[in-house]
Amino acid sequence: MSVIITVAPTGPIATKADNPNLPTSPEEIAVAVEGAYRAGAAVAHIHLRDADQRPTADLDIARRTMDLIAERCPILIQMSTGVGLSVPFEDREKLVELRPRMATLNPCSMSFGEGEFLNPPKGVRRLAARMRELDVKPELEIYDTGHLEVCLSLLEEGLLAEPLQFSIVMGVRGGMAATPENLVTMVSRLPPGATWQIIAVGKANLQLTAIGLALGGNARAGMEDTLYLGRGRPAPGNLPLVERAVQLARDLDRPILNVNEAAQALRLP
Repeated sequence: MSVIITVAPTGPIATKADNPNLPTSPEEIAVAVEGAYRAGAAVAHIHLRDADQRPTADLDIARRTMDLIAERCPILIQMSTGVGLSVPFEDREKLVELRPRMATLNPCSMSFGEGEFLNPPKGVRRLAARMRELDVKPELEIYDTGHLEVCLSLLEEGLLAEPLQFSIVMGVRGGMAATPENLVTMVSRLPPGATWQIIAVGKANLQLTAIGLALGGNARAGMEDTLYLGRGRPAPGNLPLVERAVQLARDLDRPILNVNEAAQALRLP
């Protein structure tokens, strides 16, 4: 069974004060994404930062980031509409108007560490409908068991099209704990034909990525999910994290899909 590798180079939380190798400018993000692409990543999950490293949904920054990535490599861009806890939903949803091949659809509001991640039901339905109109494939990020039920309701309402694409997020305080038992439970409840990947945040990243690959899922790697290669070993960039995920897949005899193969597997419009 083949595997899709996604790179998540930046995320909404960490700054260069946490790890100076974190890419935050459009230029830095594009360079990191190209390196990941050369290592085997077929998808780039993109968060945006302003000049002060704050999460932003600024369309000019988004467009510049997408253009710089496209100049360097043909990787599939998956724009995060999660953006950051401080950015209003109405600003975040406008990012799909740039028509990336994929974009995040977070189905539910939740506590997120010390903050609140607000995804109001009416706004989620509006965004899902707009993504269908624009042929932007939703990446359904589910942080708890009830989030899956909401996604299935959206499918029944005709707001989502199969096959569904899930990211099972674990390790965020306020969501599911990062345990093998929780991962197995979530995978067993996914609808037939769905594609999925594990996003393990923090110290459980390596172990759960390996378990997810062994269970047949795809893999995500990058400094959004962990700033470390190991205990006390800050990552010198995104590339070693991606190379580690690629090696895990190869050790499990799972071939890495290239961009065109990944687009077909995900059935991108």
